[in-house]
Amino acid sequence: MMSVCTRYIKNMHDAEELMLSGFLQFFNRLEKFEYRGEGSVRAWLQKIMLNECLMFLRKENNFQLAKMEDDLLQENTSAIDKLSADEIFSLILKLPVGYRTVFNLYVIEGMSHKEIARELNISEGTSKSQLSKARTMLQQMILKNENYGQEG
Repeated sequence: MMSVCTRYIKNMHDAEELMLSGFLQFFNRLEKFEYRGEGSVRAWLQKIMLNECLMFLRKENNFQLAKMEDDLLQENTSAIDKLSADEIFSLILKLPVGYRTVFNLYVIEGMSHKEIARELNISEGTSKSQLSKARTMLQQMILKNENYGQEG
C-alpha cells in the first residue's frame, strides 16, 4: 500500500502517514466491506489509499496544474525499453503534482477522464491536457536519461 501512496505523494513521511491513515479507515469500515472474491480486499485497500492521497493533495493545496510548452517529441520506444520499473517509477515521481496525479489515475488506476475530472474537481479537458503534458514530459525525461547514459 505504501507504493500506492508514494505514486501520489513524494514526501515519504506524508506518504507513510497517509498509508497508516488508510489502514485506520480500512479497519474502521471493515463491517461495510463485502467480499467479492480473491483480490477484493487489496482492491478496496488501494481505493482507500488513493482517496486518502487525493484528500491530502486537495487539503494541502498541492494539486496545482503545471504549465509547460506544447513541444511534442517523437516517441522513442527503445529508450523506455532500457529502463527498469524502478527507473520509470522514479521518473514519474519527478512529474509536477498535477501531471503525476492525472497520469497515475488514468494509466495506473484505469480511471476515465470523466472520473478524474469529478475526483479532482477539474474539467475533462484539463484532465486530458494534463495527461498529454505528463506523457510529453516523461518522453523528454526518458530521452534525456538515454542521452545522458550514452555520454557517460
